[in-house]
Order: sequence, then C-alpha cells, then structure tokens
Amino acid sequence: MSKSNTASIDPAHLPPVVAPEWVLQHRERVVLADVRWYLDGRSGADAFRAGHIAGAVFVDMDTDLSDHHQPAVFGRHPMPSPEHFAAAMTRLGISNTTPVVAYDDSGGATAGRLVVMLRSLGHSAALLDGGLRTWPEALATGDADVRHSQSMAQSAAQFTARAWPADRFATADEVAAAAARSAGAPVVLDARSADRFRGDSEPIDPRQGHIPGARNAPWAANVHPDTGRFRDPAELRAHYEALGVNTATGAICYCGSGVSACADVLGIELAGLGVPRLFVASWSGWSSDPTRPAAVGDA
Repeated sequence: MSKSNTASIDPAHLPPVVAPEWVLQHRERVVLADVRWYLDGRSGADAFRAGHIAGAVFVDMDTDLSDHHQPAVFGRHPMPSPEHFAAAMTRLGISNTTPVVAYDDSGGATAGRLVVMLRSLGHSAALLDGGLRTWPEALATGDADVRHSQSMAQSAAQFTARAWPADRFATADEVAAAAARSAGAPVVLDARSADRFRGDSEPIDPRQGHIPGARNAPWAANVHPDTGRFRDPAELRAHYEALGVNTATGAICYCGSGVSACADVLGIELAGLGVPRLFVASWSGWSSDPTRPAAVGDA
C-alpha cells in the first residue's frame, strides 16, 4: 500500500487491511485491539502483558469473540450472541462509530476474526498489516484499559447489539450444497495447512481430513514470508482466481474453528473479489457431526 493511498483512507470506512504507517498517523481516532490466541494453549493475555502496542486493549478470543455454551457441531469457537458481543465491545471502549484496527503476532490468523465480525455488521474495522512484526515503536507492558487512554466519547462507548447477518455466514447445509460444486455455487475454501487438509495430521479436532469438495487455500499464502505483510491485491486476486473464486459465485471459507479462515475472507475482499461467507463451525464442527462425510488426500 503506497503512502499516497494510505493517507487517503477514511477512518470511518476502513479497507480490510491498513498499514502501520497509517495507524501511526491516526492512532488517536481508532481503538487498537490485540487479538492474540494460540492453538497450542499459550495465553494471549500473558503475551499481551509481556508486550503490546501502547494504548491497545486485549480482546479475548474465548470469552469476547466466542460462546462455548453451544453443541459440539457449532465448533470450538461458536459465534457469541449479539448481546454478548455488544457487551464485550462496550466494555473495551468500542462504540457504534469507533473504528477498530486489530492485530496479532501471526500475520492476521487470529485478529482477522474480530475484523470479520465487525465488518459483517457494517462497522469500520481493519487488520494491521504485518501485526506486531512490522510495528515500528517499542511495545508497552502490563495490563491496559482502553477506556483510560481514549477520548471521553470512547470511554462512554455503547455498542448496540445487532443480529449477525445471514448473508455473511454459512450454515453446514449451505457448505455441503456449495461443496457439491453445482453450477454457480460458491467455492468452498479450507484455510488450514495442507497437511491438515489432506488428513496427514490433526492436532485437535475429532476427525482428520476436509469437507469433500473443498479446495485448500492456506491463509498463510496471503502473507509475504519476507515482510510479514499481505500480498499485493493483484497477487491475491490471481491466487484466488486460480482456486476458482470469482465475483459471480463467491466463496465460503472455513478452517479449524472459524478463526484463521477470516484471513482468507479478508484476503479475498482485499483482492477485489467480493466478500465471502465464513463457516464459523468449520472443521471442528463438521467433524463433530457423524452424519457429515470427510475426505482425505489432495482435492
């Protein structure tokens, strides 16, 4: 993203990804959200205390962005109720009009979840390109409360509960129908690594493999390994078009539990190929349902 393009971004209408240079210029007008979470069980809150962007607030994947009082077929990170999500956002100092820039230390694999949730509601939210890897300033340590560092208007923030829009999220039945690859159906993309897609390994979910008919689109392919930043929109467009994604049919993205797939959702939008739907239950939910088939090997 060029500096000229960066300067022209309106905080009220953020693109899917923003550069750290832009955030440095506009940090007083946004809430910075640290959304670190680790599949291996490490504590995101501990990582936040050890070092975070000054003024950021920690967003807990398990308590703020998920509802674990759901059946297993809803996955490891089911969507919270609109009321629960609104209460969490309000507590964090995010109002109905507060732009949010979320980051992590994994290239967008976890912070993308908050961004996709907010953008689905029409809220201005973006991923910090490169996350902590590209942040140029020294990190702050300890706990932080965004309500003590933002403006008075944000400290009295109220986020209104709104229903999750059906056109931004897919059900298991809709995924099954799309994966059958009928003419005009969305492409179903699996954002997990190739070995988990093939079923070579499965560290956490009930069964190995993938949804039959899905195509493997590891989220990490969106990020340049040398810079840690998202690839150019033209590169992303070519990548997703090669997987069959186009603006006419769209895509449905899933992963292990509806978290890292959000990086594919944002990557497709950044590529100018529309806004795909997220299958929140993902493989954790699908594989927990014995009536759902599983495939192994390359698609």
